Amino acid sequence: MIRLIPLLLITGLLAIFGCSDTKRQAPLELPRGVLSRLEVKLDGHLYTFGPFVGYYFKPTKAGELDHLNIWCFNERGFYSSDMPENALLFTGDAKLAALPEKAEALPVEGGRIKPVFFDEAPEEWLDTRPEPMDEFLHFHSLYDNTGPARRGYWIRHIAEGGFTYDMGGRVSEGSPLYHRVTPGVDKDFAKIIEFDEGPAKRAN
Repeated sequence: MIRLIPLLLITGLLAIFGCSDTKRQAPLELPRGVLSRLEVKLDGHLYTFGPFVGYYFKPTKAGELDHLNIWCFNERGFYSSDMPENALLFTGDAKLAALPEKAEALPVEGGRIKPVFFDEAPEEWLDTRPEPMDEFLHFHSLYDNTGPARRGYWIRHIAEGGFTYDMGGRVSEGSPLYHRVTPGVDKDFAKIIEFDEGPAKRAN
């Protein structure tokens, strides 16, 4: 469980340091053995997955990278403006998949993360979702030194509680990313395929 710093202690620290930011914080308590970055070798080729803000991974079986457990924390308040910084938002799992080569060229414009929403994506890409398809709504690609790959993980997000997913207040109602989250499998998570160039090329 995430342990909240008592309000009295926060108030005291604010008085000591003269800080006017009253945003709640929780300690970042990571499960044992999790990683923020994975190296995945497929067909003799080395790819990387992560890091991206707040996400941590661990294989469901030691040494096997086709199925991961995931944890998503509100690091730096990045995902939710109404939850404490570092609070655990989601657990879940991620399953390795490959998008068909012939379906469509990968996007090249944009920053580190190049998103393709489901309504713009080829059906062949969407058909690679694991069952149950209505729970695996987010694909995040692997990358190598040339950029994003067609291989990556379909992710299922299971909310630990209720909160507003608003990218830390950076998006509002009407954005495809914004939604109210309720406990359990988040079937309202943004339906999106993300191609990741890797942090060496573009920072988050």
